[in-house]
Amino acid sequence: MKTIHVVAAIIRKDGKILATQRGYGEYKDGWEFPGGKIKEGETPQKALAREIKEELNADITVGDLLVTVEHDYTDFHLSMQCFWAELKDDSHIELLEHEAAKWLSVNELGSVEWLPADIKVVEAIKG
Repeated sequence: MKTIHVVAAIIRKDGKILATQRGYGEYKDGWEFPGGKIKEGETPQKALAREIKEELNADITVGDLLVTVEHDYTDFHLSMQCFWAELKDDSHIELLEHEAAKWLSVNELGSVEWLPADIKVVEAIKG
């Protein structure tokens, strides 16, 4: 089974965490932490900053690794490194690839339908 290596940002602002809704593909409409694939020669942190710029037109500061999620989907294995992140000063999000976004408190994280791998990230956040 093919392994896909990706990164995801757990973006915090004012005590809330950003959740985004996929706007394309097989898992369209599912909720996820934004991010994407690591390109050849990129560090996970650089990949994450690039992906957030591409998906949300936002600049972030990448913080510590929270968790690496390993999850088997039907057609591939996902290895997802999830980092805490914050928007840089004066940076706002613009949805370029997602249908919707919500800022959720930790207690509100269960209010959306997370994609299977992202459920494990929610569990790590809740500790």
